[in-house]
Amino acid sequence: MNKLYVALFSVAIALYGCQSPKPSEQIDLVELTVEQIHQSYEKGDYTSQQLVMAYLNRIEQLDTKINALTIINPNAVSIAKELDEEYKRTKVLRPLHGIPIIVKDNINTEGLPTTAGAFALKDFIPEENAFVIKKLVEAGAIIIGKSNMAEWAFSPMHTESSTGGITYNPYNLDYVPAGSSGGTAASIAANLAVGGLGTDTGNSIRGPSSHCALVGFRTTLGLISREGIVPLFLRNDVVGPMCRTVEDATRIMEVMVGFDSKDPITKNSLNKTQNNYRQFLIKNGLQGSRIGILRELSDYEIDPDINELFVKAISDLDSLGAEIVDPVQIPDFSNLRQNQWCATFRADVESFLDTYVKRDTIKTLEDIIRIGSTSEFSKGRLQAYTSQTGRWGNADSECLDAYHDEKRIAFREAIESVMDSLNLDAIVYPSWNNKPARIDFFEKEYKGDNSQIIAPHTGQPAFTVPMGFSEDNLPVGLQFLGKMYNEPILIKLAYSYEQGTKHRKPPIIN
Repeated sequence: MNKLYVALFSVAIALYGCQSPKPSEQIDLVELTVEQIHQSYEKGDYTSQQLVMAYLNRIEQLDTKINALTIINPNAVSIAKELDEEYKRTKVLRPLHGIPIIVKDNINTEGLPTTAGAFALKDFIPEENAFVIKKLVEAGAIIIGKSNMAEWAFSPMHTESSTGGITYNPYNLDYVPAGSSGGTAASIAANLAVGGLGTDTGNSIRGPSSHCALVGFRTTLGLISREGIVPLFLRNDVVGPMCRTVEDATRIMEVMVGFDSKDPITKNSLNKTQNNYRQFLIKNGLQGSRIGILRELSDYEIDPDINELFVKAISDLDSLGAEIVDPVQIPDFSNLRQNQWCATFRADVESFLDTYVKRDTIKTLEDIIRIGSTSEFSKGRLQAYTSQTGRWGNADSECLDAYHDEKRIAFREAIESVMDSLNLDAIVYPSWNNKPARIDFFEKEYKGDNSQIIAPHTGQPAFTVPMGFSEDNLPVGLQFLGKMYNEPILIKLAYSYEQGTKHRKPPIIN
């Protein structure tokens, strides 16, 4: 990485020269938002090029400690230069004009490796961007780099890969940032870019966001295309924003929404989306809302520190104007949640290899195993998927998407019918009932992950927002679960809670 940084800075300086209104080292990057950046562009305080250089300097200083990134985009400064020239001509800023973004390393990004953390893909450089990357680039975003991840997105516990090694939680380097989008979480928490993208099969946006004091959006299955993304279980996979604020997450989500013929599940979103999600950023949005407490999740073997924070969160929701419905009981919840997972990795990943990688040497799961891995956890999962197919625990029930799978539909209908009967805007619970695990004991200490249980299977949207900090300076998240395509309501509630509590604070990395 260091050689790459040096080469990049040499190129950047040659391109940029000395023409700066404000040197990049004088830009305060800590907790910088899209709105603040655009205001600075408009006032002429600094340019996109200067901002990119400032982030590259910060990456060089801090990423050696957290190991969040796998590659820096060597074209980031030249892209910023083009955007600066465009703004000079047009005096118009695109929605994400000149905004540096970090992308998880399983999302196809033209000209940059997309490895999914695996040796099998270490030399794979996509010929074109994934659908969501195209949308971000069209909106003016600058992909400044790609982030480390749990190899093949297998682990919700820990972020370790063959190509990137281990990523550390910037709030306490002895602890995990969770997985699998831990590199994005650690980098955005440490202010190495404005926002980032993660993917979430069961937990992998919300868990790392919770562990790193971020906002993470798992949106409705069907709202955003997954085209050009290395799958884990495509029937569950979503891609979404991981940011320091609800507003920035909303801005990034907004430009990614849209029908994509290459991802048929997005057909379900037609006539259910908004052109402007920012209109739901309402500071008093909790006033008059009804929030349900799902004790079956929130009270299960909960750590006392996290329980104390959750009790305070409920009190805060109440004081901010929400009516609390406690408890909410979902009939047959304990049975409906069972046997929801399906092992579709072989079929999904082999389809990706055939569509995008197109190499005779890597076509099958067996080829991936032959090429090898440094991760014992990954090796075990790969071997298991050679024989494990279909639904776990119930092989007779067909595995389908969230709109056609009878078990998934039954689970969702049970939840949404209760929400309708109680007139609930959302259900809340801690994103994790326990603290982050220590890196050296990540499997033994993995417990309390609530994100896996509902949204991946029902297809419902679920957002996590910082809820405070437990001992050892470890972040904790509060999760809002909504009905299908109720992102506008979740944005309103999450933003109101965030603005009313202000739990987010940056890490101090020693």
